[in-house]
Amino acid sequence: MKKYILIILIVSLISFTTYIKNSSKNLENKIYKKKEAIVLLDEAYNLAFLENNYLTSPKKLFGYLGDLEAKKYKPVDIIFLYKIYFFDDKINIKKFLENE
Repeated sequence: MKKYILIILIVSLISFTTYIKNSSKNLENKIYKKKEAIVLLDEAYNLAFLENNYLTSPKKLFGYLGDLEAKKYKPVDIIFLYKIYFFDDKINIKKFLENE
């Protein structure tokens, strides 16, 4: 009689442990999926926030355009650009556009 009770107790403890382990694994999977969803939503929120702050205000856009039109920036023609190659004993300079 004691052997049966001991066997039933051991089997029930093993079953209970298996059930708890599976339940905790399922909870961990749900938590992981929720965290991933939060990360994706956070990235989407940051992108929308950036668009809202920089692109929706016409005053800001005209301000940025005014900064670009300021005399600080000068246009550069690509014909006047050169590539510089450094070697051990010499320096080689070539035009950026080889066809010109």
